[in-house]
Amino acid sequence: MKIIGITGNSGSGKSTISKMVQDKCNGIVIDADKIARNMACADSNYLKEIANVFGTDIISNNKLDRKKMADIIFNDKIQKEKMDKITFKYVVNEIKLRINLAKEQYDCIILDVPLLFESKLNEICDYTIGVIAKEEDKICRICKRDNINREKAIQRINSQPSDEFYINNCDYIINNSNIEEIRVKVNEMLIKLQ
Repeated sequence: MKIIGITGNSGSGKSTISKMVQDKCNGIVIDADKIARNMACADSNYLKEIANVFGTDIISNNKLDRKKMADIIFNDKIQKEKMDKITFKYVVNEIKLRINLAKEQYDCIILDVPLLFESKLNEICDYTIGVIAKEEDKICRICKRDNINREKAIQRINSQPSDEFYINNCDYIINNSNIEEIRVKVNEMLIKLQ
């Protein structure tokens, strides 16, 4: 059983690559963003701690107002660090629980984690893959996915590590620009990982 960590900026296409790897290797994807989204609702300890730090204004209909939270953290590095610290505390623990449940059933566990290195989850990975993409592609994907304007998308990208960070720290890099090229690269990479 291998653990593969997939990381990259918002809008780079991590989910697309994660799904491709999953389909090729009897794998399961553990998606950090989905876990955080699911945990940030109702009366979870995660949501309570976020409200204690950032105030109850960021809660709407008994769940985290992700747009309000994004406006706070992508404008202020210190606030982002506070949110990351809370998220790591709860989400990393949940990811590790899910790995333990999945490791007997799958040949490959794929961790789709934007902050793979910052959360230190890279330390439990056998391999890490950095997904990079053209800035314009990332901007378009973020705007469409999150229904935000171009300026806010650029702000998010600027608050994250550069492509060089992933190039320097990951075992493999996939440039998410051409879907056919990506399929070839994923196949080549998985042959090396066996």
